Amino acid sequence: MKPVVDLNTARDRLVSGQRWVIKIGSALLTNDGKGLNRPGIQAWVDQIAELMSQGIEVVLVSSGSVAEGMSRLGWTSRPSEVHHLQAAAAVGQMGLVQAYETAFQHHNKHTAQILLTHADLSNRQRYLNARSTLRTLIEMGVVPIVNENDTVITDEIRFGDNDTLGALVANLVEADTLVILTDQDGLFTKDPRHNTDAELITEGRASDASFAAMAGDAGALGRGGMITKVKAAVVAARSGADTVIVGGRIENVLIRLRAKEKIGTLLVADTAPEVARKQWIAGHLQHCGELILDDGAVKALEKGGNSLLPVGVKAVKGIFRRGEVVACLNSKGKIIAKGLINFDHSEAQKLCGKTSAQQQELLGYVGEEELIHIDNLVVL
Repeated sequence: MKPVVDLNTARDRLVSGQRWVIKIGSALLTNDGKGLNRPGIQAWVDQIAELMSQGIEVVLVSSGSVAEGMSRLGWTSRPSEVHHLQAAAAVGQMGLVQAYETAFQHHNKHTAQILLTHADLSNRQRYLNARSTLRTLIEMGVVPIVNENDTVITDEIRFGDNDTLGALVANLVEADTLVILTDQDGLFTKDPRHNTDAELITEGRASDASFAAMAGDAGALGRGGMITKVKAAVVAARSGADTVIVGGRIENVLIRLRAKEKIGTLLVADTAPEVARKQWIAGHLQHCGELILDDGAVKALEKGGNSLLPVGVKAVKGIFRRGEVVACLNSKGKIIAKGLINFDHSEAQKLCGKTSAQQQELLGYVGEEELIHIDNLVVL
C-alpha cells in the first residue's frame, strides 16, 4: 500500500514527476466563445515547450472544437441537436489543430492529433492500441493532442466531458500529474462567483468526498463544471496521478506549478495505483448488465480482497456475455464495483443466490467458482 502523503510536502511531487497530462478547457481556448484565444494558446505552448526542455513528457487534452466551430459558423448559442454539434466539432477541429501546430512549430515540436471515443477505451484491444500509440509518440518527442471525437459521438457513448477524458488518458499513459487548466483559480470552499468569503483549497486528497459538495456548475460553453474536475481527480488517482485544478489565465501557470508555487488546488493520490487491467475496467463509463447484491456481499467487496460469489447476488439485470463488464449495485441502486463477469446473463440468473456447490446441478457443468474474480473486480 502506498504511504499516506504528507500534504505539507505534496507539491514536491510536481518536481519529481516526469509525465504530465495537461487539459485545457473550452472557455480558455475560445475567449469565452469569441474565437480561438491564439495568444493564450501560444503562451501555454511556450510553457509546455519549457517543461519538455526540463525532461517532462507532455500529453495535451484539448477542448474547444465545438466552441471554435460555433464561432466560425457564427452561432451564438450551443445547439442541442446532435448533428449540429457534430458539424460544429468537424469545422472547429480544423482551426484548433491548426492553431496548436503553428504554436508548437515555433519550438520545432511536432504534434499529433488523437481523437478518441469511449468505444476506443471500452474495447481491450483498441485500448491497448491507443496506449501503444500514445507511448510511442511520447518517446519520439511528439506532443499528442487528444480530444473526444465529437464528430461521431452520441450521448450514449460519450465521455461526458474532457476532464474525464483527461483523467482516463492519465490512466492510459500512467502519468504522474494531471493538470486541469480552467477559468477558475482552483477549487474553493464555496462558489467564488457568488460568495465573497469563498476560500481557495490549496491541497487535499483526491479521496476526500467532501470536495464534491463544494463544486460549482458548468459554464455556458463547456460540458464540465468543477464537479467533473473533482471526479476526474478520483479517476486519475487510480493510476497514482496527482491532479492540479488551476486557473489557466494565471501568468506562467505551468512553470510556476513546476516550481512548487502554491497556486491552484492540488489533489493528491494517496492510494496504491490500480494495475493496468483494473484501470481499464474502472474506466468503463457504460456497462453491459447489473448485479444487485445483498448487504453481506456489499460489505465483503468494500472490505477488499474478495471475489464476488453467486450466493451474494439477489438479482441480475441486462443481457451480457461472459467476459463483458457488469456493474455491482447495492440495495439502494448505487454502483459499488465493476468487473468482468465469468458467465453470460442466462447462466448468471440461474446461479443468482445459489452456492457454488449447486453449479453442476444448475448449469450441467462446473465452471469458475466466482461470478467475478477479484483479479477482474474494481471496487469504486
